[in-house]
Amino acid sequence: MSDEFKGKSGKVKVMFVRGDESKDNRGQNPRTGKGARPAAGDRRPPRGEKKGRDARDSRDNRDERGGSPWRTVSRGPRDAAEATPDHGGISGKSYIDPEQLRRQRLEETRVYGEHACQALWLSRPEAIVRAWFVQSVTPRFRDALKYLAAHRKAYHVVDDAELAKASGTEHHGGVCFLIKKRNGTLVHEWIAAADETDCVLALEDIGNPHNLGGIMRSCAHFGARGVLVNDAALLESGAAVRTAEGGAEHVKAITADSFVDGLDAFRRAGYTIVTTSSHQGVPLARAELPRKMVLVLGQERDGLSDSAFQQGDLSLSIGGTGKVESLNVSVATGILLAEWWRQHH
Repeated sequence: MSDEFKGKSGKVKVMFVRGDESKDNRGQNPRTGKGARPAAGDRRPPRGEKKGRDARDSRDNRDERGGSPWRTVSRGPRDAAEATPDHGGISGKSYIDPEQLRRQRLEETRVYGEHACQALWLSRPEAIVRAWFVQSVTPRFRDALKYLAAHRKAYHVVDDAELAKASGTEHHGGVCFLIKKRNGTLVHEWIAAADETDCVLALEDIGNPHNLGGIMRSCAHFGARGVLVNDAALLESGAAVRTAEGGAEHVKAITADSFVDGLDAFRRAGYTIVTTSSHQGVPLARAELPRKMVLVLGQERDGLSDSAFQQGDLSLSIGGTGKVESLNVSVATGILLAEWWRQHH
């Protein structure tokens, strides 16, 4: 028979019934021949038991306490024994802080496409967190695979379906990297390190990743190294980086407190603010473009906001047949940058 209760200390006490020591009616086990108790005069005290007067005193004290038939054993609280183990992040049972996971996802992004990933690997391999490849592209990423293995960065050779899940698109080009995002450069830091000849793009409310990718590709080709944007993450999207075909690694995002504040900071540093217009402005073929300029571009539908357009020191237009309202913003960027490059390089 057994039971349990908790004492004042909070520990669980387990109690066992102790038989009456005065009775000795247990006999020998007929099967094993063991178990018979020796006669009272032949008993030897167990090891550690008190002998003589000390033993009698101990029994007398026990009898004075009431001779309880219960023997108590203390053990720690059950909660401590059943505490959830810490798996140290090895197994799936370990606890994951949701806030830490949210921050991590905000700091990382996926890029894909063979040319984009090759350029990223050559430019900043330390930014790669994890990689996925289809078997057919692995020979062209041999050095990257060696680097990932040497630096204990996980990579997986998978089929097309698995890579589509990992990258979030069927247009993955056979490879996908999970990378740490780059932080934008503050406008005053860019100005302090700028060369005497510098062309910066300022993009107002242009969020289409394919247009952004085309713009970054033209920037890399014609030497425009900085892009002023409201959100630096726009230049890190997988679709934009893939469309840039490696050009994204040669372009850096520039950030300011606001878009207009950024333009004002560039003007005070000696840059000419150049805007574009479909219907008015100096024809590009007759314009003399400054060595240091900020080329401001807006959405195709609405163009620049009034506040951004009023910042302009020079307005340009691109001549044509007039059969369409305007050019695609990435196409217009390429034409304008080509003329700036022709005049100064």
